[in-house]
Amino acid sequence: MKLDEKKIYLVAPSFGCTTEPYKTRLKVAIKNLEKVGFKIVKGKNIFKNDGVVASSSPLSRGEEFDDAFFNSDAKYILSVGGGELMDEMLPFVDFKKIKESNIKDKVFIGFSDNTNLTFTLTTLCDLTTIYGINAPNFYEYPFTYDTLDLYEILSKNKKEFKGYKFYDDINKYKDLDIKKEDLDPLAKREFTLKKKIIAKNYKEEVKGVILGGCLDILANLVGTKYDNLKEYISKQKDGIIWYIEACDLTPLSIRRALFQLEEAGWFKNAKMFLFGRHLCNDLVTLGINKYNAVDILDLTSKNIPFLLDIDLGHISPTLPFINGKTATIKYSRNNIFIKYLD
Repeated sequence: MKLDEKKIYLVAPSFGCTTEPYKTRLKVAIKNLEKVGFKIVKGKNIFKNDGVVASSSPLSRGEEFDDAFFNSDAKYILSVGGGELMDEMLPFVDFKKIKESNIKDKVFIGFSDNTNLTFTLTTLCDLTTIYGINAPNFYEYPFTYDTLDLYEILSKNKKEFKGYKFYDDINKYKDLDIKKEDLDPLAKREFTLKKKIIAKNYKEEVKGVILGGCLDILANLVGTKYDNLKEYISKQKDGIIWYIEACDLTPLSIRRALFQLEEAGWFKNAKMFLFGRHLCNDLVTLGINKYNAVDILDLTSKNIPFLLDIDLGHISPTLPFINGKTATIKYSRNNIFIKYLD
């Protein structure tokens, strides 16, 4: 099958866009993507809310993905939303058929709950996937920050990225009854806080295969039939550069999840860790915060470099990461620089 590099198939493997601001944003995002030359295919579930905390039944969501993968010439499959129970559709995704197919260049893109596919399609099927923003984020035009970076991957095969200057202040509405985007779904994003990256054990540029996602989902996959990590990492001679962020987890939960993955052997071939801005960004529980939660990995004594508070996660903007691709990571002048080599 010859893939159309200007065609995007929208799917809803987790939430559909049925509430604001997502419903309006998706409709505008579709128009914006068409404006810049993409042809959009609308999956059957993208505006539905018929499932259990999901767009539709696990079977229907699996069918939608299979149609996008096997029956469409769309180069890109882009999720319209994150959510909570995407894992329930995994039994209805034929990973064996995908791996054995001659369709190797199709790329799935999604964020948060979509780790269920961005991670498994790479580690089970050796496909490139992108952990990046979901479709409704393209509602802003001209594209900026993470939206622009993802657009330039899709349109220009962009391979070099650097962090952004500012990020969102999630506490800006804490004393208000309603957020600006609740009044106006198309309100522009405002990034006002100046970022500061914390670097540990970093001495020089690090090379490795990019892999990671939302820790909530990674911890849920470990030990299941979708866990092929030991075999996957054993084949990566350059080692793994892990990127990790969390949504619903508290600092204590993050520490427990990292312990679980460590004990399962997931980090055996780790060359570097990149930790993003978790949604529990400022939470401290029994003396554990997002910083000392990672101490469970004992990275300092292992002399494994790691960066904290990079532009990744549920506090926008978030850099896109290309799973399965070899890249170099450089830290300089309070910023992260990513260069993909293949």
